[in-house]
Amino acid sequence: MTGPYTRKSMDATRAGDDTRAVRDARIDGLRAEASEAVGYSANTLRTVSQRYRTAYAEQLGRWQGLRDELDAIERIEADGPRHPAARDRSEGDGAGSTPAGSAPDSVDAAAEAAEAGAEDGRQRDLRLEVEVLGRELGTQQTELAKLEIALRNLESTWLFLERGDSSLVNEPGDGLPTDLQMRIVEAQESERSRLAQEVHDGPAQVLSNAIFQVEYIERVIDTDERAARTELRFLRDLLRRELGSVRTFISQLRPPVLDELGLEGAISDAVGRTTALTGLAITSELEAPPERLSATQQTVVLRVLQEALQNVRKHGAASAATVASAIEGGDWVLTVRDDGRGFDVGAVAARGRRNFGLQFMRERAELIGAQFEVHSRPDGGTLVRLAIPMGAEENAS
Repeated sequence: MTGPYTRKSMDATRAGDDTRAVRDARIDGLRAEASEAVGYSANTLRTVSQRYRTAYAEQLGRWQGLRDELDAIERIEADGPRHPAARDRSEGDGAGSTPAGSAPDSVDAAAEAAEAGAEDGRQRDLRLEVEVLGRELGTQQTELAKLEIALRNLESTWLFLERGDSSLVNEPGDGLPTDLQMRIVEAQESERSRLAQEVHDGPAQVLSNAIFQVEYIERVIDTDERAARTELRFLRDLLRRELGSVRTFISQLRPPVLDELGLEGAISDAVGRTTALTGLAITSELEAPPERLSATQQTVVLRVLQEALQNVRKHGAASAATVASAIEGGDWVLTVRDDGRGFDVGAVAARGRRNFGLQFMRERAELIGAQFEVHSRPDGGTLVRLAIPMGAEENAS
């Protein structure tokens, strides 16, 4: 009998079932091993992230303590002379006052001058330490953000392996792919670094100079009123100019001019401001319709233009420039060209130099799926080109 229920056929079926069971157990074991590895990695990274956050909190507390100490010193200076005894001697004219030029008075004056010098030195050291530590804290904030993204990715992967639900790869309400999240964090770090450099070279330096200028005015106001008034006028003009720079930084954080003037009006405004600051002859050739771009894309166009014009103003030593927009194939293209001194793009990259302006423009372009190019050579001018594929934002979503 050769039917399906003979002993021979049943033994063969049982042997096949045992083989499949062994094979399935092996696959299940590998899947469990993979899930365990991902879970272990997530737990390890979570522990490291918590330790990093604790260390960051300690650094933040140290920075705040230094900032409080610096504020206290500056408040003491603002309240008046550090040494009331010196003020009493200089103002006292009654009996018992120490004759001018006497030995005790000279010794006291020398001691007070030494103490004042030591306090000034401590103040300078504090300012430097607060500035350096503040920059370190900014970098640590970025690293913490990266760790959080990596941890969320591992946790989502573990849930995906455990439950087999692809919707769990991204957390609810978090629709951005991990690589895009990382690019956003890196772009934020780049912008933070760029603004930090701008603030350090601009407002921070001006305010530091203003503090020393105020200290000088305090020293001479009782003995040379004319010199004090002259310094006050210089200080007023200095602060007024720097107020304009600070307003420029604020406008860079959010471009309200886009809402008020539209993209073409905002481009014309940026060109006009650069011309007013430099006297540079800038030609505008705007042919591409701005309505073909989304609001996000228009913001990137304006930011890239502003940064390119900033580079022309600061580094280009140009006599003329051209800002143009056009439709080329399926791309909306912005170009900024100047006839300045240019630079060796390959040499800059080979030396590993970090050009905040170029990095800022490149990362903004990447976030909207655009192509960013810089063509330049020494004494050959510079061309900045931004090409945005039409419908790139819709296709990416």
